[in-house]
Amino acid sequence: MPNTLPATLLDRVHIVLVAPQHPGNIGASARAMKTMGLTHLHLVRPREFPSPEADTRAAGAEDLLARASIAPDLVSATSGISLMLGTSARRRGVALPEHSPREAAALLLAGAAFGEVALVFGAERTGLTNDELARCQGAVRIPTDPGFSSLNLAAAVQVLCYELHVAALAATAAHVDAVPRRQAADDQPATVAELEGLFGHLERALETIDFFKGRSSVTIMQRLRRLYHRAAPSRREVLILRGILSEAERCARFTASSRSVRICS
Repeated sequence: MPNTLPATLLDRVHIVLVAPQHPGNIGASARAMKTMGLTHLHLVRPREFPSPEADTRAAGAEDLLARASIAPDLVSATSGISLMLGTSARRRGVALPEHSPREAAALLLAGAAFGEVALVFGAERTGLTNDELARCQGAVRIPTDPGFSSLNLAAAVQVLCYELHVAALAATAAHVDAVPRRQAADDQPATVAELEGLFGHLERALETIDFFKGRSSVTIMQRLRRLYHRAAPSRREVLILRGILSEAERCARFTASSRSVRICS
C-alpha cells in the first residue's frame, strides 16, 4: 500500500537555515526535506547561493532550491510564522523549553493546525546565536553520542524532517483532520513579526516609565520573552497588550509634562 503524505499539514511547516556556510549542505538539506514531504525552504544570509554544488547535492530537489526564499535576518525570514523552534546542539545562556525531535515534531504539527510553523537551524560551526534562539518558543536537541556529538547540518535536517513525516502519517492514520478550519484572523496565534513588535513596544514602554532604573534591560526582556512565548497570545491579544502599553506611555508623558509645568510656574 503506498504511503499517502498528509501534504496539507506539512505544507505549513517551514525549514529555515541561518547563515549556512557550505552550499552543498543547502542542497543536501533540500533533498532531505523533499524525501519527507516538506517543501518550504528559507535561507538567512547564505554564504554562497545559488550554487552548482547546491544543485548537485539536491539530486532531484532542485525545485525546492529554485523556490527557496533568501532573507537578511531571522525575523524577516519568519515574519508570517506563529510557532518557531530552534535547534541547538548544546545548552545556551537563553533558557528555553527543550524538546526531543519527536516532541518537537508533535508540537509543530499541533501548531500547524492554526498557522504557519518553522524549524530553525544555525550555521554549521556555531549553530544559532543566543539572540536568534531568544526569538524561538522552544529549543530542539538531537541526542547523540557524547563521545562524538558532531552532526552534519543536512543530517540534522533529515532527522527532524523524518520525525515530522512520521508524526504527520500517524495523525492521518488516526483520522485526525490534517488541517482544521482556520480561526478568524484576530484569533489566530500572533506571528513572529507581531511578537517582535510587542517586545519592542514593551521595552520602550518600560523605559518610558523608568522601570529599569538605569539597569540593563537584557535579562528582564529575556524573561518577559519567555513569559509571552509560553502564553502564546493571539493576534487580538497582542493588539490589546499594545493598546495598554500605548496608554501607559501616554500617561507617563502626561505626568512628566504636568510636573514640568508645575516646576516652571
